[in-house]
Amino acid sequence: NINRDEIARYGLTVGDIQDVIQSAIGGMNITETVEGLERYPVNLRYPRELRDNMEALKRVLVATPTGTQIPLALVTELRLTRGPPVIKSEDARPNAWIYVDISTSDIGGFVAKAKKVMADQVTIPPGYTLTWSGQFEYMERAAQRLRVVVPATLLIIFLLLYLNFRNVTEPVIVMLSIPFGLVGGIWLVYGYGYNISVAVAVGFIALAGMAAEIGVLVLSFIDVEIGKRRTTAKKALSSVEIREAAQYATSMRVRPVAMTAISTMAGLVPIMLSTGTGSDVTHRIAAPMLGGMLTVMILNLLVLPVIYSLVLQFQEWRKRRQGHWLLTKWNRMVRPKKG
Repeated sequence: NINRDEIARYGLTVGDIQDVIQSAIGGMNITETVEGLERYPVNLRYPRELRDNMEALKRVLVATPTGTQIPLALVTELRLTRGPPVIKSEDARPNAWIYVDISTSDIGGFVAKAKKVMADQVTIPPGYTLTWSGQFEYMERAAQRLRVVVPATLLIIFLLLYLNFRNVTEPVIVMLSIPFGLVGGIWLVYGYGYNISVAVAVGFIALAGMAAEIGVLVLSFIDVEIGKRRTTAKKALSSVEIREAAQYATSMRVRPVAMTAISTMAGLVPIMLSTGTGSDVTHRIAAPMLGGMLTVMILNLLVLPVIYSLVLQFQEWRKRRQGHWLLTKWNRMVRPKKG
């Protein structure tokens, strides 16, 4: 603690006293030495036995402008206190960083609990702020991007389906089946104990694309088979005929769908078994796809054809009812009135 009145009496400044303290305790770079291509600073300060001795530091001499030397204790109050090792600032405000390492990968859950504890047990003085940074900050930024990327991806998938089928019914059926196909991915992610992260979200996005692709494969073949039977019968198909056509078309697609799913799963197994650098990220990308492909295959071979056949039966029933209504109305218009 520098006594400003005393240093003014001797013609000294705060900077003069701080230079003496720095050269004695903290050290001052006075030159540098060149060792080949390397350069090393030469730091000058008191030996450790003097720096650790409070009485010796009080007797450090300070030169005045008049040439006399006075002890440091005459113009300062020396005491040993605990203080920050480094003073840092951001946005023109002093700040201190507290580093925390957690044993789990659930950073969001840890920060949520820590915020609750801070709010309940810690009173922050006026003028102080608390900000959570590090991996949590990066995770928050990634989550904000995913809030845009995931809906945009689903919209692109829907548009591609619409361009393929040229109507809304089939794309809606495929899109509604995607969440049910992701169940297997959720199970495997839960089984491995993975938390939701950017890598897991990427895996689910890829799985959604695969589910839509297999759904298009099944529905397209059902449409082709129903079109052939309508052409052969030259009339609208009954509910039984639609159901039989859907069953036959699906049975013809079992091998391609199974080959697609099994080959994809076989390619993901080595990724799940890898232990090299970056394997933690690749595991979280592959886990949703590996678990989800099994349920996607089951859904597209068992559930999706049933739903689509019911929709087609309803459409045929509505067409017949509409045709019957138009025919009845026409008969009433052309039938001569009695009397």
